[in-house]
Amino acid sequence: MVLRLLLHLTFLGHGTIRPLIQGHGFHLLVVAWPSLFDLSSPQEVQDTIQIPNNGSAPLLVDVQVFVSNMFNVDILRYTVSSMLLLQLSWLDTRLAWNASVQPRRAVTLPWDSLWTPRLNIQEALWVDWKDQSPQARVDQDGHVELNLALTTETNCGLELLHFPRDQSNCSLSFYTLSNTVTESEFQAHVVNKIVSVKREYVVHDLNAQVPPQWLEPCFQVMLSLKNTALKSITALLVPGEALLLADLCGGLLPLRTTERIAYKVTLLLGYLIFHSSLVQALPSSSCNPLLIYYFTILLLLLFLSTIETVLLAGLLARDSLEDKNSPSPALRGGQQDYENLGPNPEEAPRRAKGSRSSWAEAADHIFFLMYVAGVVCSQFIFAGIWTWETCKSDPAPGRAAPRLQPMP
Repeated sequence: MVLRLLLHLTFLGHGTIRPLIQGHGFHLLVVAWPSLFDLSSPQEVQDTIQIPNNGSAPLLVDVQVFVSNMFNVDILRYTVSSMLLLQLSWLDTRLAWNASVQPRRAVTLPWDSLWTPRLNIQEALWVDWKDQSPQARVDQDGHVELNLALTTETNCGLELLHFPRDQSNCSLSFYTLSNTVTESEFQAHVVNKIVSVKREYVVHDLNAQVPPQWLEPCFQVMLSLKNTALKSITALLVPGEALLLADLCGGLLPLRTTERIAYKVTLLLGYLIFHSSLVQALPSSSCNPLLIYYFTILLLLLFLSTIETVLLAGLLARDSLEDKNSPSPALRGGQQDYENLGPNPEEAPRRAKGSRSSWAEAADHIFFLMYVAGVVCSQFIFAGIWTWETCKSDPAPGRAAPRLQPMP
């Protein structure tokens, strides 16, 4: 096979060359130092290729971030998983060629054959780059465009004080360690490409920014997450309020019936199980969700109601037992004592027994009214705390070491 070969060499600086080879179905464009051809690994090639020179100004790398999906928001681990597409573009004049000599407008090159920014994500726990060998598109004027698709799981400082009506901001900080801010800088833009919102957390705002005072070139993508709260309201708030209402209805049962104690104790045991499941389902932090305190107060109210029922019912049962075991008035004293009881000796014990019963029932009625008022007041107080309470998480002891998740 006859191969047409066109080789154009241009010396740049300290011996850097730019060969352009054209053949039948074969194009190759390489930027390298002379010793580069002796290197075997792509990492060594990347370490040898120098960043394009932009004079006294740093090289501007334009980044378009397309957020295509956001899923698996784990409030216990404070993590968020997302799918992104990065479109990076910059100008490398060393890759430009003469259009009259080579009429081809653009070529496609392996990413490891030219300089590319080596991106890391500071908050990442893991990163899955979809294309392990991405291709870069180079125009005849030296304009380079590189597309990177990735799925990542990152840490997020979720603000769960008002869970399940919480809103949080999560950041993804992309940076490169191969260059300094004097050599390159990023100009980032973000586009929301999420089309499915059938999940508990949804993205209601996106923005990109370049944080100041970074020693490395960096840009951040900010995701504002909002909880739709439907699942949490159904699974947490409705059962809690239902148990509280059932406890209030239990106070209408007569105090003398044994079913009331069994009813109260059953509610208390059921609420203990529910409260244990709730605590395990919510995270712990310096700003715990208000729901934890709310359901703990409901637990104390239910416990207080059960204790009141047990105590009063126990006192009545004890008095009734003493009346059954006490001897008759004739056996307890002489005839004089028996006569002192009046014309109806059984009237005094019945009157004393009736007074104790009436006192217990009156105390139970007063407690029930106070309990209802306390429950209603607790709901209004919690609503006020929910509206006005704010909490700022404890500051980090220091800036954490970045998690290196290099491009493939």
